[in-house]
Amino acid sequence: MLEAKIVPAALNTLTGVLTEAQATRFEAAAARARDVLDGRVVWNVSSTATGGGVAEMLRSLLGYVTGAGIESRWLVVHGDAPYFSITKRLHNGIHGAGAPDALGPADHAHYERTLAGNLGELVPLIGRRDLVLLHDPQPAGLVRPLQAAGVPVVWRSHIGRDVPNEASVAAWEFLRRYVESADAYVFSRAQYAPAWLARDRLAVIPPSIDPLSLKNRAMAPAECRELLVRAGLLAGGPARPGVVEGAPAPPPDVPLVVQVSRWDRLKDMPGVMTGFSRLSPPAPDAHLMLVGPAVTGVSDDPEGAEVYAECRTVWRGLPEPVRDRVHLVNVPMDDLDENARIVNAVQRHATVVVQKSLAEGFGLTVAEAMWKARPVVASAVGGIQDQIVDGRDGLLLPDPYDVEAFGAAVGRLLADPDLAGRLGAAAQRRVHEEFLGDRHLGQYADLFESIVDGVVGDGVVGAPA
Repeated sequence: MLEAKIVPAALNTLTGVLTEAQATRFEAAAARARDVLDGRVVWNVSSTATGGGVAEMLRSLLGYVTGAGIESRWLVVHGDAPYFSITKRLHNGIHGAGAPDALGPADHAHYERTLAGNLGELVPLIGRRDLVLLHDPQPAGLVRPLQAAGVPVVWRSHIGRDVPNEASVAAWEFLRRYVESADAYVFSRAQYAPAWLARDRLAVIPPSIDPLSLKNRAMAPAECRELLVRAGLLAGGPARPGVVEGAPAPPPDVPLVVQVSRWDRLKDMPGVMTGFSRLSPPAPDAHLMLVGPAVTGVSDDPEGAEVYAECRTVWRGLPEPVRDRVHLVNVPMDDLDENARIVNAVQRHATVVVQKSLAEGFGLTVAEAMWKARPVVASAVGGIQDQIVDGRDGLLLPDPYDVEAFGAAVGRLLADPDLAGRLGAAAQRRVHEEFLGDRHLGQYADLFESIVDGVVGDGVVGAPA
């Protein structure tokens, strides 16, 4: 296993952007967690330390946890291509896509062998008073072996589906033997938890963003433009083949529609391109930019390169006037700080941010754009519904497959700057109130206290007030 570096962050840096009431609650939660976890280490185990929303969230949240005086460590499982193919199929299946019913005994055996190799490295590191949080399907098979070693284990699922279907039921059935015995389960939405999980061990804790991270900190418009020109995403700087593909980089002064996401079929980038081609009313000066991580830089997502290739094919098939205004961007992953700055700048520079997902666990890119006071058009799926009230904090698409409705919603915001401004301002207020780390840490403090006291459930289950 690899250990990811946690950089401590002082709590007073975050309290500086909170209201007085929020800051008081945050400091009280940190003090309570210090008392509960005194002499214990909280271990987090995930599939990657780069590239995805979970990794980004952990990097920030664990920084504040460590800065609060709570000893935390973060490990990343290692596995081969077949292992990550199995877990990607589970990921898609839990979202209701794909055919995970094809996963059988040989897949169970390979999954378990891979995690057994990781277990041999993990167990000697963990003390019997420590706590372990396992994130998503990749390390789920470690629950029982760690419990056998005498360690309390929490399994955290960042993904799910509101209404089960055949694919999601099959995926959960694969995982059931591994996760059912966990001391606690954490989901982003109560609807995501399978019916067979014990409700007295279930906690609902939505994710959060760090407003002070490089990806979310304040940037002046001129700084955004300068960075994007230098990175090759806007015209006037060096060409960056392999970074910006499709049409040449757009001028800095045109309306820009942006989606930031992994190259994942569930993010429906082809549908975004098709919907953009049908803007209503038409916006012949507007450009579209699909922004994702360099496909070689995300170790736990074997489908990324395939999806990106499919997007290039769709781009080539667009009508020429539209094709000239659509840009595919691979943000390099070799410098994570620069990656974060580019994403921050492109979201802030955007006229409209979209997230046309077909399924979504939570959708941190939505919260990021909302924090930057951008008007957002997004699918009414998964956790996106918990972030946006349609017409108040953004615009929701009841049917994520309806490209005509998508084009009309984006066109409406491009044509009405006053509406876009009102939605963006309301969006920022919503994130400030509900989706920053103060609420997140407080809910985890409640959970840890319940586990240490031997009671999980009362006062823990529930979304933020």
